[in-house]
Amino acid sequence: MTFLETVRTAFTAVMARKMRSALTMLGILIGIASVMLTVGLGQGAQQQITSQINKLGSNLIIVNSGANSSLTVSNAAGAAAANNRTRFTTPLTLNDAAALANPTADPDILLVAPVTTTTATAAYGSNSESTSVVGTTPAWADVTARTMTSGRFFTTSESNAGSMVAVIGSTTATNLFGTGTVIGNSVTISGQSFTVIGILNSVGTTLTGNGDDQIVIPAGTYAQRFSTSSNMNTVSTILLEAKDKDSLSAALQEATNTMYVMHNVTPAAPDFTVSSQQALVNTIGSLTTILTALLSGIAAISLLVGGIGVMNIMLVSVTERIREIGLRKALGARPSIIMLQFLVEASMLGLMGGALGIGLGVVAGSILSKAINYPVIISFAATSLALAVSLFIGIVAGVYPAWRAAKLAPIDALRNE
Repeated sequence: MTFLETVRTAFTAVMARKMRSALTMLGILIGIASVMLTVGLGQGAQQQITSQINKLGSNLIIVNSGANSSLTVSNAAGAAAANNRTRFTTPLTLNDAAALANPTADPDILLVAPVTTTTATAAYGSNSESTSVVGTTPAWADVTARTMTSGRFFTTSESNAGSMVAVIGSTTATNLFGTGTVIGNSVTISGQSFTVIGILNSVGTTLTGNGDDQIVIPAGTYAQRFSTSSNMNTVSTILLEAKDKDSLSAALQEATNTMYVMHNVTPAAPDFTVSSQQALVNTIGSLTTILTALLSGIAAISLLVGGIGVMNIMLVSVTERIREIGLRKALGARPSIIMLQFLVEASMLGLMGGALGIGLGVVAGSILSKAINYPVIISFAATSLALAVSLFIGIVAGVYPAWRAAKLAPIDALRNE
């Protein structure tokens, strides 16, 4: 018997018991589809987050205050908790930004953009909305890689002079002005009138929020109009841009050292965080990989159950076909041929279950992606691996039943009732 004849015979045996075969493949089908969706969601999440980080600009370094955390410092003698002192972190200031912009101390830092944000109500005519107001310097546009769809960004002189000008996001422009003229018109922010001089390009949602629904005004104007006397010098975040990709590590270290000096802290107890764009990508990539592997392991349990189901059905099939096995052996079929036939049957069950699982995974991934508006990436590598795993499961599950069928003595098989 040729291998093609063996495959044809195995396919006939599988199709002769359609319901049993379908139920046997169900475990593998669900397992393969689950693993594909889990991996697809993980890769989609990593791609989405990486895309959001990249929208913040190239060679980006972010300096944040650790003001939300506190360090409890106990006395050397380990006195009671009542004598402990809690030291809160120092907020970032414009002085910090000026120090980071010093080319002598930080030669690898190209641009510095201090950022302060608040939420305010913006209005134009009868239209109004709550939006994010960003106070920053002209360097912000270059650091965050933002361009203009129309108009221009404000200048350094306008920032220093506290000019009442504003650059708005595309969503904000649509919500306030509709299809009307935007550039040159005035928008009211918390009761104060600003002239719109530009519209930012659309970037969608980033890690810092909706980049299209915001109003950007000069830092000097923000300090005068939205800050109190106690926090006029305070900023929320300081964005830095390294000279180039090769200078990113050096710029990161320079910024860290400058902040140590400015805040008079040591590496053992910093009150700020300095992180690079690439570090964020690497960290998030590692987290999503670990999470995807964990969830895939859980989903793979159904593959194990499916493999056990294949083995169980093949053992039943051997028991039901003992007389057939005995007759074939009596007609000269070698044990290796008998074993190959049952291995091919088990492999076929695994392969068919895997193929159906891949189909279900692709369809479910497409539907899920549209339902949650989130990418589900079904890669060729994951699909090929899923098919190989399903085939492997079928082969492994069929080894023992095939071996049991091959070792049956012809006379015993023919006498079986």
